[in-house]
Amino acid sequence: MKIVSTPQSRCRAAITRCDITPPIGIYHRMWGAALHDRATGVHRPLEATLLWLEPAAPAAGEPQIMLALDHCILDAQELRLIRQSIEAATGLAYENILVTMSHTHGGGWMSRTRSDLPGGELVGPYLDRLAGQLTGLAREAQGRVTPATIVYGTGRCNLAAHRDYFDEERQRFVCGFNPTGHADDTLLLARICDAAGTPLATVVNYACHPTTLAWENTLISPDWVGAMREVIEQTEGGLCLFLQGASGDLGPREGFVGDVAVADRNGRQVGHAALSALAALPPAGTEYRYAGPVISGTAIGTWRHEPLADEARSRQVVWHWEELVVELPYRHNLPTLDQIMAEREHWLGEEAQARAGSDELRVRDCRAQVEQRTRQLTRLNSLAPGRFYPLTLRLGILGDAVWVFVPGELYQVFQLTLRERFAGHPVFVTTLTNDWQPGYIPPASTYGYEIYQEVIAATSPGCLESLIETITRRLKTLLPQGL
Repeated sequence: MKIVSTPQSRCRAAITRCDITPPIGIYHRMWGAALHDRATGVHRPLEATLLWLEPAAPAAGEPQIMLALDHCILDAQELRLIRQSIEAATGLAYENILVTMSHTHGGGWMSRTRSDLPGGELVGPYLDRLAGQLTGLAREAQGRVTPATIVYGTGRCNLAAHRDYFDEERQRFVCGFNPTGHADDTLLLARICDAAGTPLATVVNYACHPTTLAWENTLISPDWVGAMREVIEQTEGGLCLFLQGASGDLGPREGFVGDVAVADRNGRQVGHAALSALAALPPAGTEYRYAGPVISGTAIGTWRHEPLADEARSRQVVWHWEELVVELPYRHNLPTLDQIMAEREHWLGEEAQARAGSDELRVRDCRAQVEQRTRQLTRLNSLAPGRFYPLTLRLGILGDAVWVFVPGELYQVFQLTLRERFAGHPVFVTTLTNDWQPGYIPPASTYGYEIYQEVIAATSPGCLESLIETITRRLKTLLPQGL
């Protein structure tokens, strides 16, 4: 008998959401070139979406939370507070709470280190409220858990473009649309339905920096992710959870603008691409079987969606989650705090001179240089001491699917390689989870070319490749054993 199987998982699930939009007037500057500090309005609300998952049989393992926030980054101490608060309120193990960012650059930099800047006085109170909101969200989801089936699908979307572009005239790399560079267009989807077949949630895993909006934008915004969710939820029902893929070298084909209409257009592009793939998914709990010929003008081969065989159903309840720590060596030429502080003081002096001369363009450029050093100081102060960065990642095997959650920002080759090596499984790759450090982790081939992501990377060449190999070896150990 010929059978076409669609990857699925059977578990228990619940999804909840709340509005986490910061107040107008809060510190908003995310771009070095920005001339504003405070948010002047709201394009679309920022949202927190929480997916609570449990094994189909409670004895098979512990629950897992995926909490997706419309923020660019949050400091490690804020993420610890959120996870600890949820742990205390729900009894869920700390390591089972995954907090990840959409990475929208339109949300502003929500860091207490910005409290002394215009609008920064609103950041601390906002973050204090945020932890309470998210804890309530988790408790709400915990009380709604119901039997569910997850059906996985793959679509394609060409919004994401390579963003390491070589400027021939100036003989340097810039961070922007590279029309000849390869860009992963994979759109990985998961439709979650309850026992009656009613959609609870749609998970969208796509790799593309939410950098449609840049220094000219003064509005709080989820960037393209907001319109994408709207398109999917209006058609599919349920809530849409977005997971940012390995997008270190990927961004919107049209980006770095101030027009929110462009962000919405980009989001609709991803949303409609997702709907196209979702429309092709079979009913949950079925497989497509050849049913034999029917004699018409010729012999017509017929296929039908039939209930899953027992073997497939037993495979789809597999539930395995684990934590891995991979030690990544720091680069040998990592700058010192004193070096960066001296550079920052230099550019502060340059900015003062530019202001005295009423040179607005020069002021903007100097402010950008100061901001770059300020962020580098934040990175350096946040790194673990010693010669290695202990990167903590989370691996999950959920039925037919593989889930990989990592901190930092990784290049697309990370997900491309894992999906190629485990082509029989949907491999969900989510970055910026539980920390944004150690920042960018580029492939070894990018080092030495003054590419932005490599220049500010803290880890040495070869770390991305080492991470890929570590995960590959662990998954090869797990998957052949029935996991």
